[in-house]
Amino acid sequence: MRLLVCARSLLVCVRSLLVCARSLLVLWVVGLSLLVAACGGSARPANLPPPVPATTLGIGDAFELRIVGEDKLPAEYTIAADGTVDLPYVDRVKVQGLEPQEIAERVRELLVEKEVLLRPNVSVIVKKYNSKRIEVQGEVKKPDSFALEPGMTLVGAISRAGGLTSLANKQNVTIRRTTTSGKVVAASVSYAAIIDNEIPDVPLQAGDSIYVEDRPF
Repeated sequence: MRLLVCARSLLVCVRSLLVCARSLLVLWVVGLSLLVAACGGSARPANLPPPVPATTLGIGDAFELRIVGEDKLPAEYTIAADGTVDLPYVDRVKVQGLEPQEIAERVRELLVEKEVLLRPNVSVIVKKYNSKRIEVQGEVKKPDSFALEPGMTLVGAISRAGGLTSLANKQNVTIRRTTTSGKVVAASVSYAAIIDNEIPDVPLQAGDSIYVEDRPF
């Protein structure tokens, strides 16, 4: 009789252990799922207003001007401190505050007006917006302000600043941007996630400020 009671007690204990084991397994699976969810896909694109194009040219900006059929003429020009540029055939022209296509149209008009060419084909391509700058600070090798290049992105700006230092927090890069209403907004983004193609790179606009945090220890 005692053996039967002991056997039943043992069976109850085994069943209790099995229930506990199943519960622990369920908790382990749930915990692992939560961990995977937290680690994978946690990076989010930068929550910033779309960049506002600033394509008018200013003092110090460099551009390429070409006139079809005039291949021997200089091609690259820089806007002087008075907002003008000295161009072949048309002399000094005020271009500060103009769009690239407006500069091309102005040169076309002058070439016709001065009877240099009848139907000139002129193109203007901006090489560097020295008058429009972005700032990169924090854990980068060469913190500074840099001229905004057409199509510049966060990764490109950090590259211009010499890349990240060994102390940089690749998961936490802050971008500050001034909206058209004058409000300054800030957003944090994972540089590592951009490099790994998990989220898109961040296109920049003139006046953007980038700060790379240091990693926690």
